[in-house]
Amino acid sequence: MSGHSHWAGIKHKKGLADAKRSQIFSKLAKELTIAARESGGGNPMAHPRVRTVMEKAKEVNMPSENVERAIKKGTGEDTVQLEEMFIEAYGPGGIALLISAITDNRNRTIGEIKQVLQRNQGKMVEGGAVRWLFERKGVATVDQSETNLALQKEAFELLAIEAGAEDLYWHNRNLDMYANPANLASLKEKLQEKGLQVTTSLDWVPKEHVQISHNNHAAAEQLFEALSNQDDVQDIYSNL
Repeated sequence: MSGHSHWAGIKHKKGLADAKRSQIFSKLAKELTIAARESGGGNPMAHPRVRTVMEKAKEVNMPSENVERAIKKGTGEDTVQLEEMFIEAYGPGGIALLISAITDNRNRTIGEIKQVLQRNQGKMVEGGAVRWLFERKGVATVDQSETNLALQKEAFELLAIEAGAEDLYWHNRNLDMYANPANLASLKEKLQEKGLQVTTSLDWVPKEHVQISHNNHAAAEQLFEALSNQDDVQDIYSNL
């Protein structure tokens, strides 16, 4: 049950260039504002999405003042007009794409993303054509190389299942554990009790995968990179 989440690649890159880091800070600030707005005026720090976005911010050393300013915008302490949207598309080899974006100008963002898709063997489709292929999941990730527990993969998997993980996916030495979003905090807490360092996120996970040729795979990676360079794009999910 793996999917391409652009953030999953970004968060492990060290020494990001200043321009790229600035873009990531800007994207995280937008998502924090939207997440804080979703908290409904209560304590934003108790909201699951706020907590997961703050984890992302911590991973890339986003300044605390940027975090606080973004949350204030979302809770009404500052005026802001941002809209979260999902764009559905097909990419190289027929892969399904779900592109999340946050924008202050819907028409501009749609136009820009449409151009990126057209230049990279992609095609935008009507809403609903692709989204049903994905489901919202909480994802907890452990980097096996950063833990002191000398466990084999099978032992890691058993530990994850006992903690409440519904499905598992290895990529290199990282283990992604999937759970109902409502159970994500409990899963993380139980794993931390075992001495594991855990990061969490709320992702759109494909229900099934597709296989594509090597050439199409390379074209898909090029499309992912082009989309991620678009300022309003927050993340890209696919069934690749």
